Amino acid sequence: MSSKFLNLDRLPNLDPLRFILASLVMVFHIPQLSKNQGLPYVFDIPVFQRGTEAVYMFFVLSGFLIIRLIYRYKQREAFSIRKFYMRRILRIFPLYYLIVIFGFVFYWTILPILGIPFENNYSLGEGVLMTTFFIPNVFGKLYAPGGILEVLWSIGIEEQFYLMIAPLLFFIRKNSVLLVLSVLTLVYFIVYHLSSFEVLRTYKFVYFLLFSGGIVAILEEKQKLEFLKYYTIFPVLISLATLLYFTTDLFMFNERWMRNAFTMVLFGLFIHTLAHNNLGKAIKNRFLNHLGHISYGIYMYHVIALNLVVFLMLKIQKLEIFNETITILLIYILTFAITILLAHLSYKYFETYFLKLKTKFR
Repeated sequence: MSSKFLNLDRLPNLDPLRFILASLVMVFHIPQLSKNQGLPYVFDIPVFQRGTEAVYMFFVLSGFLIIRLIYRYKQREAFSIRKFYMRRILRIFPLYYLIVIFGFVFYWTILPILGIPFENNYSLGEGVLMTTFFIPNVFGKLYAPGGILEVLWSIGIEEQFYLMIAPLLFFIRKNSVLLVLSVLTLVYFIVYHLSSFEVLRTYKFVYFLLFSGGIVAILEEKQKLEFLKYYTIFPVLISLATLLYFTTDLFMFNERWMRNAFTMVLFGLFIHTLAHNNLGKAIKNRFLNHLGHISYGIYMYHVIALNLVVFLMLKIQKLEIFNETITILLIYILTFAITILLAHLSYKYFETYFLKLKTKFR
Protein backbone atom coordinates (compact mmCIF):
# COMPACT_ATOMS: atom_id res chain seq x y z
CA MET A 1 0.00 0.00 0.00
CA SER A 2 1.28 3.44 -0.90
CA SER A 3 2.58 5.43 2.08
CA LYS A 4 0.20 8.19 1.07
CA PHE A 5 -2.66 6.02 2.23
CA LEU A 6 -1.20 4.67 5.46
CA ASN A 7 -2.86 6.01 8.62
CA LEU A 8 -5.33 7.99 6.58
CA ASP A 9 -7.50 8.74 9.60
CA ARG A 10 -4.72 10.33 11.67
CA LEU A 11 -2.91 13.61 11.19
CA PRO A 12 -0.22 14.19 13.87
CA ASN A 13 -0.98 17.88 14.42
CA LEU A 14 -4.57 17.06 15.32
CA ASP A 15 -3.73 14.76 18.25
CA PRO A 16 -3.07 17.58 20.77
CA LEU A 17 -6.31 19.25 19.65
CA ARG A 18 -8.24 16.17 20.77
CA PHE A 19 -6.79 16.50 24.27
CA ILE A 20 -7.52 20.23 24.45
CA LEU A 21 -11.14 19.64 23.42
CA ALA A 22 -11.57 16.83 25.94
CA SER A 23 -10.11 19.13 28.61
CA LEU A 24 -12.62 21.86 27.74
CA VAL A 25 -15.42 19.35 28.25
CA MET A 26 -13.96 18.48 31.65
CA VAL A 27 -13.70 22.09 32.84
CA PHE A 28 -17.30 22.54 31.65
CA HIS A 29 -18.61 19.64 33.76
CA ILE A 30 -16.54 20.14 36.92
CA PRO A 31 -18.33 23.29 38.18
CA GLN A 32 -21.71 21.84 37.24
CA LEU A 33 -21.37 18.81 39.52
CA SER A 34 -19.60 20.88 42.19
CA LYS A 35 -22.52 23.32 42.28
CA ASN A 36 -25.03 20.47 42.31
CA GLN A 37 -23.34 18.94 45.37
CA GLY A 38 -22.83 22.19 47.27
CA LEU A 39 -19.08 22.48 46.68
CA PRO A 40 -17.41 25.77 45.70
CA TYR A 41 -17.07 26.36 41.96
CA VAL A 42 -16.17 28.91 39.30
CA PHE A 43 -18.25 29.08 36.12
CA ASP A 44 -18.48 32.70 35.00
CA ILE A 45 -15.35 32.55 32.82
CA PRO A 46 -16.29 31.96 29.14
CA VAL A 47 -13.75 29.16 28.60
CA PHE A 48 -15.47 27.19 31.40
CA GLN A 49 -18.73 27.37 29.43
CA ARG A 50 -17.57 25.97 26.10
CA GLY A 51 -17.97 22.25 26.71
CA THR A 52 -20.75 21.82 24.15
CA GLU A 53 -18.79 23.85 21.61
CA ALA A 54 -15.73 21.66 22.24
CA VAL A 55 -17.86 18.61 21.39
CA TYR A 56 -19.02 20.43 18.26
CA MET A 57 -15.40 20.82 17.17
CA PHE A 58 -14.96 17.09 17.82
CA PHE A 59 -17.83 16.54 15.37
CA VAL A 60 -16.25 18.72 12.70
CA LEU A 61 -12.94 16.93 13.26
CA SER A 62 -14.60 13.52 12.93
CA GLY A 63 -16.30 14.55 9.70
CA PHE A 64 -13.02 15.94 8.40
CA LEU A 65 -11.09 12.72 9.09
CA ILE A 66 -13.76 10.16 8.22
CA ILE A 67 -14.93 11.71 4.96
CA ARG A 68 -11.29 12.38 4.00
CA LEU A 69 -10.53 8.71 4.53
CA ILE A 70 -13.54 7.51 2.54
CA TYR A 71 -12.89 10.01 -0.25
CA ARG A 72 -9.26 8.94 -0.61
CA TYR A 73 -10.17 5.28 -0.84
CA LYS A 74 -12.92 6.06 -3.35
CA GLN A 75 -10.33 7.74 -5.56
CA ARG A 76 -8.51 4.40 -5.64
CA GLU A 77 -11.72 2.40 -6.08
CA ALA A 78 -10.81 0.69 -2.81
CA PHE A 79 -13.49 1.76 -0.36
CA SER A 80 -15.06 -1.14 1.57
CA ILE A 81 -18.11 -0.52 3.72
CA ARG A 82 -17.43 -3.73 5.65
CA LYS A 83 -13.87 -2.72 6.52
CA PHE A 84 -14.99 0.80 7.35
CA TYR A 85 -17.58 -0.42 9.84
CA MET A 86 -15.25 -3.00 11.35
CA ARG A 87 -12.67 -0.29 12.04
CA ARG A 88 -15.28 1.99 13.62
CA ILE A 89 -16.67 -0.90 15.69
CA LEU A 90 -13.25 -1.88 17.01
CA ARG A 91 -12.41 1.71 17.93
CA ILE A 92 -15.73 2.89 19.39
CA PHE A 93 -17.70 -0.08 20.70
CA PRO A 94 -15.42 -1.59 23.40
CA LEU A 95 -15.05 1.57 25.49
CA TYR A 96 -18.55 2.81 24.72
CA TYR A 97 -20.23 -0.35 26.00
CA LEU A 98 -17.87 -0.54 28.97
CA ILE A 99 -19.05 2.90 30.06
CA VAL A 100 -22.68 2.01 29.33
CA ILE A 101 -22.44 -1.05 31.60
CA PHE A 102 -20.60 0.85 34.34
CA GLY A 103 -23.06 3.75 34.13
CA PHE A 104 -26.11 1.58 34.74
CA VAL A 105 -24.36 -0.35 37.51
CA PHE A 106 -23.28 2.94 39.12
CA TYR A 107 -26.71 4.59 39.17
CA TRP A 108 -28.78 1.47 39.83
CA THR A 109 -26.51 -0.41 42.25
CA ILE A 110 -23.47 1.50 43.55
CA LEU A 111 -25.24 4.72 44.58
CA PRO A 112 -27.99 2.85 46.50
CA ILE A 113 -25.34 0.80 48.32
CA LEU A 114 -23.54 4.02 49.30
CA GLY A 115 -26.81 5.53 50.45
CA ILE A 116 -26.55 8.39 47.95
CA PRO A 117 -29.98 9.47 46.69
CA PHE A 118 -30.49 9.41 42.93
CA GLU A 119 -33.76 9.02 41.06
CA ASN A 120 -33.79 6.69 38.04
CA ASN A 121 -36.98 7.87 36.33
CA TYR A 122 -36.87 5.30 33.54
CA SER A 123 -37.02 1.54 33.23
CA LEU A 124 -33.66 -0.19 33.08
CA GLY A 125 -34.71 -2.10 29.98
CA GLU A 126 -35.59 1.11 28.14
CA GLY A 127 -32.28 2.69 29.10
CA VAL A 128 -30.28 -0.33 27.97
CA LEU A 129 -32.18 -0.48 24.70
CA MET A 130 -31.65 3.19 23.85
CA THR A 131 -27.94 3.18 24.67
CA THR A 132 -27.29 -0.17 23.00
CA PHE A 133 -28.73 1.04 19.70
CA PHE A 134 -26.93 4.38 19.78
CA ILE A 135 -29.57 6.93 20.61
CA PRO A 136 -28.09 8.06 23.96
CA ASN A 137 -28.71 11.66 22.89
CA VAL A 138 -32.45 10.95 23.01
CA PHE A 139 -32.13 8.91 26.21
CA GLY A 140 -30.12 11.62 27.97
CA LYS A 141 -32.50 14.40 27.00
CA LEU A 142 -35.64 12.49 27.98
CA TYR A 143 -34.51 11.20 31.36
CA ALA A 144 -31.31 12.96 32.55
CA PRO A 145 -29.94 9.54 33.64
CA GLY A 146 -26.76 10.93 35.23
CA GLY A 147 -23.55 12.42 33.87
CA ILE A 148 -21.75 9.14 33.20
CA LEU A 149 -24.49 8.12 30.78
CA GLU A 150 -25.38 11.59 29.54
CA VAL A 151 -21.93 12.26 28.04
CA LEU A 152 -22.55 9.36 25.67
CA TRP A 153 -24.86 11.60 23.62
CA SER A 154 -22.00 12.73 21.39
CA ILE A 155 -20.88 9.16 20.70
CA GLY A 156 -24.44 8.42 19.62
CA ILE A 157 -24.40 11.32 17.15
CA GLU A 158 -21.11 10.11 15.68
CA GLU A 159 -22.35 6.54 15.32
CA GLN A 160 -25.54 7.74 13.64
CA PHE A 161 -23.35 9.75 11.27
CA TYR A 162 -21.19 6.71 10.46
CA LEU A 163 -24.28 4.66 9.69
CA MET A 164 -25.45 7.15 7.08
CA ILE A 165 -22.20 8.46 5.59
CA ALA A 166 -20.59 5.15 4.53
CA PRO A 167 -23.42 3.87 2.30
CA LEU A 168 -24.12 7.39 1.05
CA LEU A 169 -20.58 7.95 -0.19
CA PHE A 170 -20.25 4.37 -1.38
CA PHE A 171 -23.01 4.79 -3.96
CA ILE A 172 -22.12 8.33 -5.05
CA ARG A 173 -19.76 8.71 -7.97
CA LYS A 174 -16.39 9.92 -6.75
CA ASN A 175 -16.53 13.04 -8.92
CA SER A 176 -19.88 14.01 -7.40
CA VAL A 177 -19.02 13.59 -3.72
CA LEU A 178 -18.26 17.27 -3.07
CA LEU A 179 -21.39 18.51 -4.82
CA VAL A 180 -23.71 16.02 -3.12
CA LEU A 181 -22.16 16.65 0.29
CA SER A 182 -22.42 20.42 -0.13
CA VAL A 183 -26.08 20.28 -1.14
CA LEU A 184 -26.86 17.83 1.65
CA THR A 185 -25.17 20.05 4.23
CA LEU A 186 -26.98 23.19 3.07
CA VAL A 187 -30.39 21.52 2.95
CA TYR A 188 -29.97 19.86 6.32
CA PHE A 189 -28.69 23.08 7.90
CA ILE A 190 -31.81 24.90 6.73
CA VAL A 191 -34.14 22.11 7.87
CA TYR A 192 -32.42 21.90 11.25
CA HIS A 193 -33.22 25.54 11.98
CA LEU A 194 -36.84 25.51 10.82
CA SER A 195 -39.32 25.96 13.66
CA SER A 196 -41.25 22.86 12.59
CA PHE A 197 -38.19 20.65 13.20
CA GLU A 198 -37.66 21.40 16.87
CA VAL A 199 -37.01 17.70 17.47
CA LEU A 200 -33.68 17.96 15.62
CA ARG A 201 -32.52 20.72 17.96
CA THR A 202 -33.91 19.09 21.09
CA TYR A 203 -31.86 15.94 20.59
CA LYS A 204 -28.86 17.73 19.02
CA PHE A 205 -28.88 16.00 15.65
CA VAL A 206 -26.16 18.37 14.46
CA TYR A 207 -25.06 16.31 11.46
CA PHE A 208 -24.27 19.46 9.48
CA LEU A 209 -21.15 19.90 11.64
CA LEU A 210 -19.80 16.50 10.61
CA PHE A 211 -20.72 17.05 6.96
CA SER A 212 -19.01 20.44 6.95
CA GLY A 213 -15.76 18.93 8.21
CA GLY A 214 -15.90 16.53 5.28
CA ILE A 215 -16.44 19.36 2.80
CA VAL A 216 -13.29 21.09 4.04
CA ALA A 217 -11.35 17.82 3.75
CA ILE A 218 -12.46 17.26 0.16
CA LEU A 219 -11.71 20.87 -0.79
CA GLU A 220 -8.19 20.29 0.52
CA GLU A 221 -7.89 17.04 -1.44
CA LYS A 222 -8.92 18.93 -4.56
CA GLN A 223 -6.37 21.65 -3.73
CA LYS A 224 -9.06 24.31 -3.55
CA LEU A 225 -7.75 25.76 -0.28
CA GLU A 226 -4.18 26.47 -1.30
CA PHE A 227 -4.75 30.22 -0.92
CA LEU A 228 -5.03 29.69 2.85
CA LYS A 229 -1.43 28.45 2.88
CA TYR A 230 0.22 31.21 0.88
CA TYR A 231 0.03 33.97 3.45
CA THR A 232 0.74 33.70 7.18
CA ILE A 233 -2.11 36.07 7.92
CA PHE A 234 -4.77 33.43 7.15
CA PRO A 235 -3.73 30.78 9.72
CA VAL A 236 -3.02 33.54 12.25
CA LEU A 237 -6.47 35.11 11.85
CA ILE A 238 -8.24 31.74 11.91
CA SER A 239 -6.37 30.67 15.05
CA LEU A 240 -7.02 34.03 16.72
CA ALA A 241 -10.74 33.84 15.92
CA THR A 242 -10.88 30.32 17.37
CA LEU A 243 -9.11 31.47 20.54
CA LEU A 244 -11.57 34.34 20.93
CA TYR A 245 -14.46 31.96 20.30
CA PHE A 246 -13.51 29.86 23.32
CA THR A 247 -12.32 32.62 25.65
CA THR A 248 -14.86 35.40 25.03
CA ASP A 249 -18.53 35.82 24.15
CA LEU A 250 -17.68 37.78 21.00
CA PHE A 251 -19.07 35.15 18.62
CA MET A 252 -21.96 33.90 20.75
CA PHE A 253 -24.58 35.35 18.40
CA ASN A 254 -28.18 35.51 19.60
CA GLU A 255 -29.53 33.92 16.42
CA ARG A 256 -29.00 30.16 16.60
CA TRP A 257 -28.57 29.73 12.84
CA MET A 258 -25.96 32.49 12.70
CA ARG A 259 -24.01 31.04 15.62
CA ASN A 260 -24.10 27.54 14.13
CA ALA A 261 -23.10 28.77 10.67
CA PHE A 262 -20.14 30.69 12.10
CA THR A 263 -19.16 27.72 14.27
CA MET A 264 -19.33 25.31 11.34
CA VAL A 265 -17.12 27.45 9.08
CA LEU A 266 -14.62 28.54 11.74
CA PHE A 267 -14.05 25.05 13.13
CA GLY A 268 -13.57 23.59 9.67
CA LEU A 269 -11.01 26.25 8.76
CA PHE A 270 -9.22 25.88 12.09
CA ILE A 271 -8.87 22.11 11.72
CA HIS A 272 -7.63 22.62 8.17
CA THR A 273 -5.11 25.18 9.46
CA LEU A 274 -3.72 22.73 12.00
CA ALA A 275 -3.62 19.83 9.55
CA HIS A 276 -2.41 21.62 6.42
CA ASN A 277 -0.28 24.73 6.39
CA ASN A 278 3.05 25.87 5.02
CA LEU A 279 4.40 27.20 8.29
CA GLY A 280 6.33 24.02 9.01
CA LYS A 281 5.00 23.92 12.56
CA ALA A 282 4.23 20.57 14.16
CA ILE A 283 3.75 19.57 17.78
CA LYS A 284 6.25 16.81 18.50
CA ASN A 285 5.94 16.55 22.26
CA ARG A 286 5.42 12.83 22.96
CA PHE A 287 3.47 13.38 26.16
CA LEU A 288 1.06 15.84 24.57
CA ASN A 289 0.59 13.59 21.55
CA HIS A 290 -0.08 10.64 23.85
CA LEU A 291 -2.75 12.66 25.62
CA GLY A 292 -4.29 13.12 22.19
CA HIS A 293 -4.16 9.39 21.54
CA ILE A 294 -6.04 8.68 24.77
CA SER A 295 -8.50 11.57 24.39
CA TYR A 296 -11.41 9.21 23.69
CA GLY A 297 -10.80 7.65 27.08
CA ILE A 298 -10.36 11.06 28.70
CA TYR A 299 -13.78 12.07 27.41
CA MET A 300 -15.44 8.82 28.46
CA TYR A 301 -13.87 8.47 31.92
CA HIS A 302 -13.85 12.07 33.12
CA VAL A 303 -17.34 12.00 34.67
CA ILE A 304 -16.45 8.83 36.59
CA ALA A 305 -13.31 10.52 37.92
CA LEU A 306 -15.27 13.67 38.72
CA ASN A 307 -17.87 11.75 40.71
CA LEU A 308 -15.10 10.10 42.73
CA VAL A 309 -13.35 13.40 43.40
CA VAL A 310 -16.58 15.16 44.42
CA PHE A 311 -17.44 12.28 46.76
CA LEU A 312 -14.01 12.58 48.41
CA MET A 313 -14.17 16.38 48.63
CA LEU A 314 -17.58 16.23 50.30
CA LYS A 315 -16.02 14.06 53.00
CA ILE A 316 -13.01 16.36 53.33
CA GLN A 317 -15.18 19.48 53.37
CA LYS A 318 -16.73 18.37 56.64
CA LEU A 319 -13.28 18.53 58.24
CA GLU A 320 -12.94 22.21 57.23
CA ILE A 321 -9.29 21.76 56.27
CA PHE A 322 -9.23 23.78 53.05
CA ASN A 323 -10.67 27.13 52.03
CA GLU A 324 -12.82 27.52 48.89
CA THR A 325 -9.91 28.37 46.56
CA ILE A 326 -7.86 25.34 47.60
CA THR A 327 -10.94 23.11 47.35
CA ILE A 328 -11.63 24.27 43.77
CA LEU A 329 -7.98 23.74 42.76
CA LEU A 330 -7.95 20.27 44.31
CA ILE A 331 -11.11 19.28 42.46
CA TYR A 332 -9.60 20.30 39.12
CA ILE A 333 -6.18 18.77 39.75
CA LEU A 334 -7.51 15.48 41.08
CA THR A 335 -10.15 15.17 38.34
CA PHE A 336 -7.59 15.72 35.59
CA ALA A 337 -5.02 13.42 37.19
CA ILE A 338 -7.44 10.52 37.82
CA THR A 339 -9.05 10.91 34.39
CA ILE A 340 -5.72 10.82 32.58
CA LEU A 341 -4.60 7.83 34.65
CA LEU A 342 -7.79 5.90 33.87
CA ALA A 343 -7.59 6.80 30.18
CA HIS A 344 -3.93 5.75 29.99
CA LEU A 345 -4.53 2.40 31.67
CA SER A 346 -7.61 1.80 29.52
CA TYR A 347 -5.71 2.61 26.33
CA LYS A 348 -2.73 0.46 27.25
CA TYR A 349 -4.47 -2.59 28.68
CA PHE A 350 -7.93 -2.57 27.07
CA GLU A 351 -8.33 -0.45 23.96
CA THR A 352 -4.97 -1.39 22.40
CA TYR A 353 -6.12 -4.99 22.00
CA PHE A 354 -8.95 -3.86 19.73
CA LEU A 355 -6.80 -1.26 17.98
CA LYS A 356 -4.42 -4.02 16.91
CA LEU A 357 -7.36 -5.91 15.40
CA LYS A 358 -8.43 -2.69 13.71
CA THR A 359 -5.24 -2.61 11.60
CA LYS A 360 -6.38 -5.79 9.83
CA PHE A 361 -9.18 -3.85 8.17
CA ARG A 362 -7.15 -1.11 6.45
